[in-house]
Amino acid sequence: MLDGLRVVEVEGLGPAPFAAMWLSDLGAEVTVIHRPAPPLRGFPDPNPLDRGKRSIVLDLKRAGDLAVARALAARADVLIEGLRPGVMERLGLGPAVLMAVNPRLVYGRMTGWGQTGPLADRAGHDLAYLARSGALWYASPPGQPPFPPPTLLGDMAGGAAYLTVGVLAALIRARATGRGAVVDAAIVDGAPHLMALLMALQAGGAFREARGESLLDGPPWSRCYACADGWMAVQALEPPFHAALLAGLGLDDDPLMRPQHDPALWPGQAARMAAVFATRTRAEWDAVFAGTDACVAPVLSPREAAGDPHMAARGSWLHDGGWPTPAPAPRFDGAAPPDPRPAPRRGADGDRIRGEITSCPPDPGRFP
Repeated sequence: MLDGLRVVEVEGLGPAPFAAMWLSDLGAEVTVIHRPAPPLRGFPDPNPLDRGKRSIVLDLKRAGDLAVARALAARADVLIEGLRPGVMERLGLGPAVLMAVNPRLVYGRMTGWGQTGPLADRAGHDLAYLARSGALWYASPPGQPPFPPPTLLGDMAGGAAYLTVGVLAALIRARATGRGAVVDAAIVDGAPHLMALLMALQAGGAFREARGESLLDGPPWSRCYACADGWMAVQALEPPFHAALLAGLGLDDDPLMRPQHDPALWPGQAARMAAVFATRTRAEWDAVFAGTDACVAPVLSPREAAGDPHMAARGSWLHDGGWPTPAPAPRFDGAAPPDPRPAPRRGADGDRIRGEITSCPPDPGRFP
């Protein structure tokens, strides 16, 4: 879908590399500028988040390497960076400099706190952004400390997804008008935006600010239960689904279980369901609810999910001999899911990239 799109990524952490990988999965040519240092802590070389990208190692504090980075940006449609506000400007690679030469450039900036605001220059991580933005509030059952899936709600959903959407939106305008844009993607903006559905339910009276007292937050039919060897996830919201859940549990004739929306009964109902779920294994419960609309599913690890019949049929996970890796998404009608190119080692494409710049150099006099 994005064949012909040129993207330059300045190496950073988490959300920005993922957004660039996503664009690569969709067909863009992504060149990542790696720093002349070992991989960031916890990441291998090659880094799976660099799949499908080209890699060049540049020391942006050296004039020659800075010129190469500027040349790449002059030929690019998109630049993505995830550094603290002001860092790219101090390097001489800020949007004012690069867009003066390449007015069509879409300059994607990924931060936690945003480019402006009292905390813009402060350090932070996924959990702090979620906590201050309000998005962490409903992340666990009542009475337990909020704990979202690591990096998913903040870095990936509230951050990388909004950076990607912002970049694509700005590209549409750039192609129509010739004017690029700076995309200020902040996790503290994206994460609250993801709560629009919950806030709509709150406005309609189906959701409350207090934890554990609302639709989807507290009911016994919307949580996870321990079974003999793992967990089962339950979210049987609509009455027919709730009825199928109770039938599968053998509780359809239990008078305590019949009222679905009485919060006063929820603690007792949850205890009854917990006792029943504990009597069988995860596989046994999966078999009980197979073919029903009870909205019950086993909680699988990524490795287990890769072997699940439905996930395998979709090809949602890829195997590369080690940990499973996620397949490109979304799918497009009439097109087979792309087979992503492997990730390069740091600097693997440096000579080729420098050769491309040499054969078609930008005018260095255009840079301030």
